[in-house]
Amino acid sequence: MIELYPFKFTPVLKDKIWGGAKLQKLFDKQASTEKLGESWELSDVAGDESVVSNGELKGLTLHDLIKKYQYGIVGKKIYEKYGGVFPLLFKLIDANDNLSIQVHPGDETAKVRHNSFGKTEMWYVVDAEPGASLIIGFTKDCSKQQYLDALNQGVVESLLQKVPVVKGDVLFIPAGLVHAIGKGVVVAEIQQSSDITYRIYDYKRKDENGNERELHVDQALDVINFSASPEPKTKYSLKENEVCPLVRCDYFRTNKIDFTHSLDCDYSGKDSFVVYMCLSGNFYIECADSTAHVTKGETVLIPAQINHVKLIPEEKSELLEVYI
Repeated sequence: MIELYPFKFTPVLKDKIWGGAKLQKLFDKQASTEKLGESWELSDVAGDESVVSNGELKGLTLHDLIKKYQYGIVGKKIYEKYGGVFPLLFKLIDANDNLSIQVHPGDETAKVRHNSFGKTEMWYVVDAEPGASLIIGFTKDCSKQQYLDALNQGVVESLLQKVPVVKGDVLFIPAGLVHAIGKGVVVAEIQQSSDITYRIYDYKRKDENGNERELHVDQALDVINFSASPEPKTKYSLKENEVCPLVRCDYFRTNKIDFTHSLDCDYSGKDSFVVYMCLSGNFYIECADSTAHVTKGETVLIPAQINHVKLIPEEKSELLEVYI
């Protein structure tokens, strides 16, 4: 019987019309394109399953791991709720141009229309050029007709909240919240495992074939939250060598850990996998039977079966810690 260990994965790289070269520069993602928009770090989405890149189980997909080891990978409560499906998707995103203005359906609508999970997500801003911003919800309460009129006139942006961002900002994007990543922003995205997006405005941008991308105005209409959005940024207080909570929701919990010395992590009470996204630095993960070295830009899955790990930095390191 193979003892489970911290798993690293080969990222799934995706060209996008709005992509750039920052994921190569910041995280050494191995792509030759100048339009790399997304690196799917940990995915169980059909056709884009992550493949283990280290250890005895190298070559298995994330889906294979869950099918074979069940509770040992994700935890009992999560396996009983989601079966053999990994419930989260982790990405790094480089917006070299504005992304489309979009919205995601919740669980109920996504299940009926697409037999999929809904899509609630969060962003951690990894890098932002001076003056960069995001679009997050409406500036004030809006009716469907006001929204449709603005959309038809090509001025829907005038209704939406533009939020300047800097490195370290955190934003929570529940299903139904209209949003867009602006030019010059790189984010780490943690979301439900869903690839369902309703694109409502795309700046009349054309692809390499001269065609505008499909919009989903009708589908989006009954999932949009038309209420004014409150303060969009998540407030948090970071202390070095301590676990700092960022986001708590029904689908995931995310913490930030900046550390300069060894940390002992006890996960025995969680009954959940834990995922680390390394944003800077490099460190070792030590557990009972194995050691893994993690560098900037890598994402690691700690199976639920592993209750204790030790994080040993070689230099100051930053990571996002995620579990359910």
